[in-house]
Amino acid sequence: MKTVIQRVSSASVTVNKTLISSIEQGLLILVGFTHSDTSADIEAMTNKILNLRIFNDGEGVMNLSIRDIRGEILLVSQFTLYAQCSKGNRPSYIQSAPRNIAEPLYEQFADLLARMYDLPVKKGIFGADMQVSLVNDGPVTIML
Repeated sequence: MKTVIQRVSSASVTVNKTLISSIEQGLLILVGFTHSDTSADIEAMTNKILNLRIFNDGEGVMNLSIRDIRGEILLVSQFTLYAQCSKGNRPSYIQSAPRNIAEPLYEQFADLLARMYDLPVKKGIFGADMQVSLVNDGPVTIML
């Protein structure tokens, strides 16, 4: 399981020119899964993300978590996080979990984030051709 977490002042997902989800201040989380990911991986990642202190406190120090600021979360599936580019110029995605494995893990991750955060988690559409827009705040981008 790989994630790219971006602190945003806004983010949105559009599919076929239709706005699917949007958030204001919070986190845009891109997530990809591999064949060996488990529920334990999802739980550990959820705990890490919800407790990451990457938002500024009153003194401008990154000392607050998404929980502390009650920010929004937008979760987007992205199998290309497992791209291998070591040979040739065309990426290989063999390390990415196939849809029948990845989609249930994605839904489980979204559900656990929402349960542990106690706020709704907005999502993209798994497997869709999405256009993701964001205003990266900072910029702050963290890979886990």
